[in-house]
Amino acid sequence: MMSKILVVDDEADLEVLIKQKFRKKIRDKEYEFLFAENGRHALEKLNEDPDVDIVLSDINMPEMDGLTLLTKLNELSPLIKSVIVSAYGDMENIRTAMNRGAFDFITKPINFEDLTLTMEKTLKHAQHIKETLQAIKENNILKMYVDENVLSFMGNREYESTIMANETIEATVVFIDICGFTKISENAEADRVVKLVNAYFDEMVKEIMQHKGYIDKFIGDAIMAVFRGEYHLDRAIDAALAVCEKINNMPNIEGDLDYKPKVSIGIKSGEMISGNIGSVSLKRLDYTVIGDTVNTAARLQDAAKENQIIISEDCYNQVKESFKCEKVGSINLKNKANPLTIYQVIE
Repeated sequence: MMSKILVVDDEADLEVLIKQKFRKKIRDKEYEFLFAENGRHALEKLNEDPDVDIVLSDINMPEMDGLTLLTKLNELSPLIKSVIVSAYGDMENIRTAMNRGAFDFITKPINFEDLTLTMEKTLKHAQHIKETLQAIKENNILKMYVDENVLSFMGNREYESTIMANETIEATVVFIDICGFTKISENAEADRVVKLVNAYFDEMVKEIMQHKGYIDKFIGDAIMAVFRGEYHLDRAIDAALAVCEKINNMPNIEGDLDYKPKVSIGIKSGEMISGNIGSVSLKRLDYTVIGDTVNTAARLQDAAKENQIIISEDCYNQVKESFKCEKVGSINLKNKANPLTIYQVIE
């Protein structure tokens, strides 16, 4: 990757000398040099080309000297590292330059071997800072897309060797669908649809996290959430009730859409397989849960109507003393030999 270096000096001969001494690196596109005759001109150059990596600056220049430029550089871009190259190499100037943010100080007449080493050191430092900031940015973005359980898994020292490992767990899966949203998607503008679904998802996610569940994935206008640990079924139902209440209290959409948000929810508790599902070859994996329990929860959500929270009979037997439920009846599920008795959670 080519490094951009801004040389700030009022000596015209220095530009020619720099181009001669570094002609091979310029030709090989390792370095690109920009030149300015004083501090003011340098700031103009930086505004035009903010990708400059380091600045080599003299001190004694007309209009704006190098020490003043150092102060302005910190205000303009703290990431740009600077090296003072000056004949005024007394201790006072050196200390002033370093206190104003200079990375290093070279005295004139220039020793080009020393200058080359100093530039390489400064460029390496500047690149390290940029890479660190980029890593922080990417990590913050990653947290928006990846569940905390995945990040914890990645923090495991052995995760590379166990990336396709899985485990059987006891947990509860919740599927929440925004009712009637497909029709809105067909008639409303795309950006409006995305804003609406994100607003609804945000409210749902808050309640799921409040009850210590985690989001496994967003599926169109639906959410798949998983609850593990103590009282996972109870917490899942509490979260579902809270989601229903929160969505029902959200305002109607007036005008051309005329929409009142509601949800339908299916919940199933039991054994499931947890792990990375996908293709290592394609480098596409999904840290998720699979199994009959998950499939049943999805089918229960399909069977649920607006504002209904549907659970299976075995789940009802576990929570009937804690929640008020009503028997709905029996339904036939795909790939199930016998009908499944289902209940509606009331409160």
